[in-house]
Amino acid sequence: MLRVVEKPSEENQELRSTLDEVLQRGALKMLQHALEAEVEDDITRHRGARDERGRAQVVRNGKAPARQLVTGSGTLKVQAPRVNDRRLDAAGERQRFTSEILPSYMRRAPKVTEVLPLLYLRGLSTGDFKAALPVLLGEEATGLSPTTITRLTATWEAEYQTWRARSLAESDFVYVWVDGVHFRVRLEEDRLCTLVMIGVRSDGTKELVAVEDGYRESTDSWATVLRDLKRRGLRAPIVAVGDSALGFWAAVGHVWAETREQRCWVHRLANVLDKLPKRLQPKAKQVLHDIMNAPTRADAEAGIAAFAAEYDAKYPKAVTSLRRDQAQLLTFYDFPAEHWRHLRTTNIIESPFATVRLRQRVTKGAGSRTKALMMAFKLLAMAEERWRKVNGSELLPLVRAGVRFVDGMQEKRKPGTGEAKENAA
Repeated sequence: MLRVVEKPSEENQELRSTLDEVLQRGALKMLQHALEAEVEDDITRHRGARDERGRAQVVRNGKAPARQLVTGSGTLKVQAPRVNDRRLDAAGERQRFTSEILPSYMRRAPKVTEVLPLLYLRGLSTGDFKAALPVLLGEEATGLSPTTITRLTATWEAEYQTWRARSLAESDFVYVWVDGVHFRVRLEEDRLCTLVMIGVRSDGTKELVAVEDGYRESTDSWATVLRDLKRRGLRAPIVAVGDSALGFWAAVGHVWAETREQRCWVHRLANVLDKLPKRLQPKAKQVLHDIMNAPTRADAEAGIAAFAAEYDAKYPKAVTSLRRDQAQLLTFYDFPAEHWRHLRTTNIIESPFATVRLRQRVTKGAGSRTKALMMAFKLLAMAEERWRKVNGSELLPLVRAGVRFVDGMQEKRKPGTGEAKENAA
């Protein structure tokens, strides 16, 4: 039996076109309001930031050029508000406002798999997803009921459990970065502390190594993580980078005694500046930034000595903070200069969670620590796809082979040693 399909009338086509336009205008209006609210929130939070003349350091700066964004409601022409942020971070670098709603690189609305972990960690309950996702993603999300989402997260949880039990016998990370990331998720007990490790392979690619539950970044918690990694076959890295406050350092000494320690400069500079009065911080920040970027270890040590001579009399705590574990703060000088920018900071871990921690909210009811860990894992796994190789990746095999570097330069062999001896033999 033939089925006759009637051609839509011109009236119906016109009505559908009008509805599409209404939906697009509504989506655009909603997005613009959200962007404006985000900027206003950022400016309000930094209202107290003033320069030496008392001028606000965080102000509006018009709007960015219009760009197209593909969404579930069609292609929208968006003009995002801009912020002029003149503040400097602990390392002396200019701060920059980045929209978490509409990052500068985004040209297409995020997929469901990218939105759910972010919403969960920001405190949105599973039941709220049904209303929130269509607004973010358009029609492709309308079929996502709480039951569907629960099944999806269960699949992710299984993926996480498989990943954390994988063999590491074939993995070799030259450098690793470690940190303890705190989330105020919906838990009845203490807030979650997630122990995170990211490594770089000999070819320069970065990879997520561990995401585990921890108790306040304690030595016992880190020792448990490291012993498990070693049991699964992971070789000791050459250098580990992390904050001084971590219990990691005592743990790594027992599990990977041969691993060199590098303290995070961004954390250290923030701690030092916190012990100085605000009027002295801009000048001290520049001095500390110069020390961190000194071309040689001797220059850095001389800079630390000069800082101590200037501030020790009145602000001994700041000097003590700077000199704490000084040798471990300068470890990077024994490695290729191309790697210094990577070895001086744990920003690779901080960045994926920055916007989540700035805007996290607590909702009613208790949550699962395992599910929160799984969501943290998903966030990092998504970020991993965008991580770039380290600079000078061709030098990593030399580092793993034990080749020595002095102030960032490969140490030259002396005549009669190394290859010369082998050739003579």
